[in-house]
Amino acid sequence: MKLLYFAWVRQKVGTPEEDVALPADIRDVASLIDWLKTRGEGYDAAFADLKLIRAALDQEHVSLDAMIGNAREVAFFPPVTGG
Repeated sequence: MKLLYFAWVRQKVGTPEEDVALPADIRDVASLIDWLKTRGEGYDAAFADLKLIRAALDQEHVSLDAMIGNAREVAFFPPVTGG
C-alpha cells in the first residue's frame, strides 16, 4: 500500500511517501495510525494529536474510523483552511 504524507506530517515522518505491507489486522485508518506510531519517533510525533490529522483513501477524504478495504493509497495531511 502506498502511504502519502503532506505538509508538517511529511516533515515529522521524514518522507513524502512510502510503500508498506500492512499487517493483516489493520482494517481501518485509526489502526493504521496506531501501527505507524510504533515505527519511530517521527511517526509518533506526526500522529500524536489525531485532531490535527486528516486522511484520504484513494484521494477521497475519510474519517479516521473509515475501513481501508481495497484502497491502494492512504494520504495523511493537516486540516486545510481557506481564506
